[in-house]
Amino acid sequence: MKQTTIFLLSSALTIIIPVKSARADINPRAAAAARALEARYHDAKTLEAMFLERYSDSRQSLQAESGRVYFSRPGRMRWEYEAPEQKLFVSDGKTVWFYVPSDHTVTRAPLKQSTDWRTPLALLTGKARLSQLCQSLDLSAEAPGAQGHVVLSCRPRGEKAKGKGPTEDNVEGSIAPVDHQFDEVLLEVDPQSGELADVRVLQPGGIELEYRFGNWQENLPLVESLFRFQAPAGVAIVEQPK
Repeated sequence: MKQTTIFLLSSALTIIIPVKSARADINPRAAAAARALEARYHDAKTLEAMFLERYSDSRQSLQAESGRVYFSRPGRMRWEYEAPEQKLFVSDGKTVWFYVPSDHTVTRAPLKQSTDWRTPLALLTGKARLSQLCQSLDLSAEAPGAQGHVVLSCRPRGEKAKGKGPTEDNVEGSIAPVDHQFDEVLLEVDPQSGELADVRVLQPGGIELEYRFGNWQENLPLVESLFRFQAPAGVAIVEQPK
């Protein structure tokens, strides 16, 4: 399940394709917070933060993990899980790797074949806008985790948009729409600063994935080797099914 969790929540950050998405139905009440979120991360070259990941399902089970995450344009990321066990998830923009040292295995998948889903996190590298990720966007009735924050409700797109060939403009701001297995994405935002505090992905069957962020740092120099992965000697490489 843990491998599925990681691969469920990531590749939309990196599955960037040259399409033009239809405009989202954005409620005026949510528009200001959405603009603040997009503006906050649009020009950031690199990002670093602490994260807490939580997984729960209809059986009320709860699993929590924590660590540090790094983002770098275009579409690269590194998730270093520190507790309760060490794990590593890396995307170099073409391939995604998930390494569990205790299992002595690493899972590898071509970026466009990955079944990951971290669509809201595409915003963190300036690669997408909410109007491209969401069919509709509104303020949620869910209570935010911090005073003064708001929660945006994104209903993900379910069909791929038809677009033209790649150009400098539409490649930079476009992303593949998501599929039908996700019901709703909730994004907790500070409407004043635009800082993203929390992402919750709601799936059928009562499954919920949550990432809570803290201690954001922007435009720090990050070495290229952070976003490359070399399997250690003796580690088995498992190819993700296409």
